[in-house]
Amino acid sequence: MKIGIVGCAGRMGHMLVREILATDGCALAGGTEALGSDMIGRDVAEIAGAEAAGLAVGEDAAALFQVSDTVIDFTIPVATARHAVLAADMGRSLIVGTTGLDADHLDALASASDKAVIVQAANMSVGVNVLLGLTEQVAGVLGDDYDIEIVEMHHRHKVDAPSGTALALGAAAAEGRGVDLDKVAQRVRDGHTGPRTTGNIGFATLRGGDIAGDHTVIFAGDGERIELTHKAGDRSVFARGAVRAALWTQGKAPGLYSMRDVLGLN
Repeated sequence: MKIGIVGCAGRMGHMLVREILATDGCALAGGTEALGSDMIGRDVAEIAGAEAAGLAVGEDAAALFQVSDTVIDFTIPVATARHAVLAADMGRSLIVGTTGLDADHLDALASASDKAVIVQAANMSVGVNVLLGLTEQVAGVLGDDYDIEIVEMHHRHKVDAPSGTALALGAAAAEGRGVDLDKVAQRVRDGHTGPRTTGNIGFATLRGGDIAGDHTVIFAGDGERIELTHKAGDRSVFARGAVRAALWTQGKAPGLYSMRDVLGLN
């Protein structure tokens, strides 16, 4: 499978390049960066710390889609929406790990999935997707007398909060309880907030250092507490999951899929 990477010069881009080069059945098709990047023209593999592959970093995403079977995207929401259109127009599959997607961006992915295989996940880690399943299951078993709080911590450079993974965990907990997350989410607390509202799902966001991603779902009842935690040691876990998803798309019908589909958890 020929896999291209949009945003190949970032930290995730470098890990994706190395993961593709190390994975049987994969070939690096190329990579792109934003207009004006000083990485344009340099060797895609070499800037990731690997042996030169003879593939120059480009700036034309359409050209990358043309030579790829699948493209992996960990960029920004507005760019991801444009890439979804390219995937649909060219019949290529698209793996989306971009976070911070709003309703319009998700609509763009859904529209593109009529003609293309789209795998979108707030977190590509295998472990996190197991955590999502466990969170939904535990929330379904425990009643409202167990308060749900989701705590996440990421590196100082992360720009969105709560993280996409934290929101996905909140959605999983809400699904387990049969409620709408938007109606029960408590995303900010400041000042004299009064007592906790029964049934709310709370979020706490921490930022600092170089933490790749820590997430904990807390079910706090009277006299006991259950905590489900996932800690990512480095971003390679996201790269491995994304490449696994890319390989999984072979032979699949157009549609919008998740990592839970890839892992057979749905």
